[in-house]
Amino acid sequence: MKIDAHVHVLDPKQFPYAPDVWYEPIGAEQGTAADLAQVMTYHGVQHAMLVQPNSGYGYDNRAMLSAIAKYKTEDGKGRFKGMAVVKNNASLGELQDLQAQGIVGIAMNAALLGVDFYADIEPLLAHLRELDMWAQMQVQHDQLLTLSPMLEASGAKLMFDHCGRPEPTAGVAQSGFQALLKLAETGRAAVKLSGINKCSVQQYPWADAKPFVDALVGAYTPQNLIWASDWPFLKAPARIDYGPLLTLFEALVPDAAARHAIQWETPKRLFGF
Repeated sequence: MKIDAHVHVLDPKQFPYAPDVWYEPIGAEQGTAADLAQVMTYHGVQHAMLVQPNSGYGYDNRAMLSAIAKYKTEDGKGRFKGMAVVKNNASLGELQDLQAQGIVGIAMNAALLGVDFYADIEPLLAHLRELDMWAQMQVQHDQLLTLSPMLEASGAKLMFDHCGRPEPTAGVAQSGFQALLKLAETGRAAVKLSGINKCSVQQYPWADAKPFVDALVGAYTPQNLIWASDWPFLKAPARIDYGPLLTLFEALVPDAAARHAIQWETPKRLFGF
């Protein structure tokens, strides 16, 4: 059994893209909730975390919320949960409304928007702490050095995308990645083993990214790591397919018990599936 902790729903026919978004996915970059459900069923994935994409939709969470509602089961738990995108000044009530619709956290993308964009999120982080929701952050290279003091002081649960997106050629000793490893000591941080291609300058199977994965497994242990595909692979520089990602994960984490924890037990516990 598996849970995919980072996928996107992009359905411009039913939910047209928002105006003035930074990028409009086309063709194979798009994927409806039904497309995703088929991919999951074929590969034995029971649940997925829908992450609101800055591409296409920005603050318009309707496509994701519709998918969560459509695939609810009779027990009310459903196949999907979500990470929404909101404005930095989102109110407690707004977050509570999203939480009631299956949203378990808020996605923030410093890798795209820069660290200065998130300089004023301390009240937002306080709301997330109060509601026991996740602050999900995508950073790259050394951005975490700037954000880490505020994130650590917030007391909020912290989720980091795509192995922290270290600079591939700078090694595990680079300052931003070391800051990510140190946050494991808080006991309230988790990392997605995903976007392996973003940690590499090579072609699949991105062998130069394995030291980063090994360091994360050592620091966070399988009890605070989760696996994700990043389907449908927006702006991928080369073709990526779901099956090879699952095969690659077996090579990156050869211990079967650790893989089961990362792909099932840990995300089930962290997200409440």
